[in-house]
Amino acid sequence: MAATSPPRRVDDDVEGVLVRADWLAAHAKDPAVRIVEVDVGASAYDAGHIDGAVLWNVYTDLKDGDYRLVDRTTLERLLSRSGIGPESTVVFYGYAPALGFWLMKLYGHRDVRIVDCSRDALRELGVPWTTSPVAPDTTLYKLGDEDGTIRATRDRVLAAIGSSAATLVDVRTEAEFRGERFWPSGGLEPEGRAGHVPSAVHQPIDGLYEDDGSFRTVQDLRAQLAGIDLDGDDDVITYCTIGGRAATAWFVLTHLLGRTRVRVYDGSWAEWGRMPDTPVVASELRGCSDAVR
Repeated sequence: MAATSPPRRVDDDVEGVLVRADWLAAHAKDPAVRIVEVDVGASAYDAGHIDGAVLWNVYTDLKDGDYRLVDRTTLERLLSRSGIGPESTVVFYGYAPALGFWLMKLYGHRDVRIVDCSRDALRELGVPWTTSPVAPDTTLYKLGDEDGTIRATRDRVLAAIGSSAATLVDVRTEAEFRGERFWPSGGLEPEGRAGHVPSAVHQPIDGLYEDDGSFRTVQDLRAQLAGIDLDGDDDVITYCTIGGRAATAWFVLTHLLGRTRVRVYDGSWAEWGRMPDTPVVASELRGCSDAVR
């Protein structure tokens, strides 16, 4: 089946950051375009991926052993072996494409995009698919200055607690927010505490997508994110567990809805919940009030 995309669901003015299956099929072999699948493991990629796409593993390529972003030198090496140059059009898809998008924008890369549908939809639409390994020609990539306006540190999150000038947005599941689990999988974290940052607004992002994995209409997205002041001018800081869902919220707020002053706390709960001195609120399971611990 030839790659034929469904009708657009978001406004035309955001089409520059979203690409459809037909565009992807037409540019898959374009040397100026690099396609990257972002996931937390290699199993899906190894079972089949877009022809020409490389894999970025969140845990081994983008995060260090303490779940913090890798250093500049490590990231430059990743970009170089991925065949990405300063002028490349970089297109992300997979489990956590927005994290890749945000990371490239953090260091000022100009042309970054996200595929506007799921992996399964791409394959059904006939985008060239393969299980063959990809070894692109290496490049030389030197990162630009970090854009501090789209990133939040632990200290900035601490300063935002209870502040009228900032809104903390927790985009995890209810079970994570309430402190019933640390990791989204339910896995234990002996060194960590479950719960949420005091004063954080709980705003899950489950309802952002259509069945085919494309983003919903702007009107629908605004309705789904009604817990956030979408037209305000205060700082918004998103967080999740390792940064993937937080980056998705940032992408939607910033690039699809036009909200300004949005930052990703990329350390997220993997950092906050494993520190001994950060305040944590946990909602008791039997109707008791929230407790800071």
